[in-house]
Amino acid sequence: MPPRILMVEDENTLRETLAYNLAHEGYEVVQSSDGAEALDLARADKFDLIVLDIMLPNLDGLSFCRILRKEQATPVIMLTARGGEVDRIMGLESGADDYIVKPFSLGEFLARVRAVLRRVPALAPRADRVESGNLQLDLKARRAYLGERELKLSHKEFDLLAALVRNKGAVLSRDLLVEQVWGYDHIGDDRTVDVHVRWLREKIEAEPSSPQRIVTVRGVGYRFEG
Repeated sequence: MPPRILMVEDENTLRETLAYNLAHEGYEVVQSSDGAEALDLARADKFDLIVLDIMLPNLDGLSFCRILRKEQATPVIMLTARGGEVDRIMGLESGADDYIVKPFSLGEFLARVRAVLRRVPALAPRADRVESGNLQLDLKARRAYLGERELKLSHKEFDLLAALVRNKGAVLSRDLLVEQVWGYDHIGDDRTVDVHVRWLREKIEAEPSSPQRIVTVRGVGYRFEG
């Protein structure tokens, strides 16, 4: 059975666009534009993930999340137009598992959905390896190979490369990579990502100065091309 996602957003165009692309990725999607209605749906049925806007009619997203957390542990990704640190902290402390600030790219949204679902034991990927061309990562043993040659990667280099390869073709922002690899409590800035990408390019690119695998998307982040 495909993972089931409850998509709660009162902006019709955005909700339908996200739902369409989630369905295209193979997920089963149920839509709602109302917070109170969505809470009833979450109580009446089983979902693997809830994508939730903060500003909703009848019951706002923060209240929805606080009520839900008293009853069940379904993962929640919160959507909001408010990107301040206080707003983000409020969202996470209400029980959300992730927090996405509008506007966001489709690639980043889908990457965050996949990342949250990987934390659900029943939905965690069974494969211990990911591959792209002659690049292979053994996720269980934490070893990486370029052809027959084993790469010498630091802990964070391995995690960063794994995040990029798992989301091949998607543009991942620096902020998202910091969260996934270093964690929400990382002290520093997104230049950490740039430094680690440079080190990775030196190890996996034929021409590090003209990268073909880890591509920079100016002003946003990086995309893994294979």
